[in-house]
Amino acid sequence: MNGGAPDDPDGPDPSDTGEPDPPTVRAAALLGSDVRDTGELDGGQVGTVHRVELVDGRVVVAKTGPAPLSIEAAMLRHLGRESDLPVPDVLHAEDDLLVIEYVENDGRVTPAVERDAADHLAALHAETAGAFGFERDTLTGPLRQPNPWTDSWVAFFREHRLSSMADEAAANGPLPASLRERVADVAADCDDLLTEPETPSLLHGDVWRTNVLVRDGTVAAFVDPACYYGHPEVELAYVDWLDTFGRAFFERYRERRGVDPGFDRRKLVYALYPQLTHARLFGGHYVDVVDRTLSSLGY
Repeated sequence: MNGGAPDDPDGPDPSDTGEPDPPTVRAAALLGSDVRDTGELDGGQVGTVHRVELVDGRVVVAKTGPAPLSIEAAMLRHLGRESDLPVPDVLHAEDDLLVIEYVENDGRVTPAVERDAADHLAALHAETAGAFGFERDTLTGPLRQPNPWTDSWVAFFREHRLSSMADEAAANGPLPASLRERVADVAADCDDLLTEPETPSLLHGDVWRTNVLVRDGTVAAFVDPACYYGHPEVELAYVDWLDTFGRAFFERYRERRGVDPGFDRRKLVYALYPQLTHARLFGGHYVDVVDRTLSSLGY
């Protein structure tokens, strides 16, 4: 015999294919509802993201990806708990599934939006801790981001950002030994190249255009953080390098918190960290970008 008949309550369910439920169905079930409609959203460079409309009227986001999403949930919860930065509520988190509040995004970045973003980040950077680092190691994209509590910002950036990512890009990516040695020279000079802030500031850590959701002329939410406590300048350098925002943002930020003289050179040092991260992940063009930045710094 081939098993129970369809009307046999003890026989197999003919609709059961043995395959796991897709993340949208699983997300709905975890929230006690069913799926009415779904649509794929831009997940950036890592992961798959779906907008999920539930039959009870709620709309959520279900995200899957190769990296432990419980870490992203912890960062969002930390930002929501320790600051007024607008971030989506976390509704459910496991390593392989993150369900968060859906936030409408029209994507229209205007000077007014840039000024609003500057206000939010200036307020975020006013949140402080007793040392540089974070309560746990986190991720930047799929890559580990070490965050041991460290008393010196320069030591933290040298060891746990610049040197750590250069080692990763050389060992597991396309960074040639010659460039790794030049990065090591910059790291050795960080005491002279960088400055210590008065206090460690809470950072979002990944403020690029896709991670800033805009609605009705204001910032509705910041998503996909890579947060830790550090120097606000490293956040500003990231915004500058990726051209996330322009003049209106930087003018407003300077009004709110100020930027010390010499930032135009220090931002090149700080930009090496995301450039090395991109070189590790994507190779090619970004190796050349690292080379050009080192040359601009005189290394």
